[in-house]
Amino acid sequence: MARCERGYLCKVCGKEVEELTESDLYLRYVLGEVDPELLHKLPERHIRCNPVLAQFIVAPGWPSIAIEGAFAKTELDPQFVALEESRVTRGYLRLQELGRLGLPIHDYPLPESRPEGQSSEASPR
Repeated sequence: MARCERGYLCKVCGKEVEELTESDLYLRYVLGEVDPELLHKLPERHIRCNPVLAQFIVAPGWPSIAIEGAFAKTELDPQFVALEESRVTRGYLRLQELGRLGLPIHDYPLPESRPEGQSSEASPR
């Protein structure tokens, strides 16, 4: 089966990343960490297959992820952890709602993550 017929395979576990809502690549795009011009070129993985980022999601229905080592949030500055939990959780929740919003891809990122001057679906006039 051709790659385009199978979707995108996770570079970590090798299984298909079936939904946008489980995509680490699109979560990082929503967070402003991935240039839109690179979305089709970068490898994909499940959010849970990137535990360094996934540990910062604190949302209903998301299983708590704990890692060990220097990048474990238990080893990091508590103020940084609180900020990352807020930021990454907002991005995760945004990712979960994108399917029903019907937005153009350039409006996926969180408003604070968009380059200055980029459109927003909810900009008051």
